[in-house]
Amino acid sequence: MGLISLLWGIVSMIWMILALIPLLGWGNWFLIPFAAVGAIIAAIGILFTSPGNRGRAKTGLVLNGIVIVVGIVRLSLGGGVI
Repeated sequence: MGLISLLWGIVSMIWMILALIPLLGWGNWFLIPFAAVGAIIAAIGILFTSPGNRGRAKTGLVLNGIVIVVGIVRLSLGGGVI
């Protein structure tokens, strides 16, 4: 689960960078739910993994959290949340 959430976070981070391009801001509407699913997978990975092996899941949770926050800020700045 940790590896899946980490890869999910990397893909969503790349997608977020592409969505920062002005005419591709509509991608944030799809990016936020995508990253939320990655955060849920990471949370499940943290719950069911032994304490010594939670690093990847925690990193995935942090990456997906950053992507969600940046996506929401980008949508609010661009007027997409109205």
